[in-house]
Amino acid sequence: MDEKQIQSLIKKMANRASQKKKEPRPTYDPTLEATKREAPSEEGDQRTAWFKEMKRREF
Repeated sequence: MDEKQIQSLIKKMANRASQKKKEPRPTYDPTLEATKREAPSEEGDQRTAWFKEMKRREF
């Protein structure tokens, strides 16, 4: 690849990264809602960090 192609690719990827992410569409079927994964929350991040720390410790 030459410099011009690389710069155009970088520009394209930067535009793609800066675009807003689409909000999830609402589901009207309760069975679909039940099988849908939950979005990770800050509490979940803290929980995983806490469990990793507990695995390192010896009791």
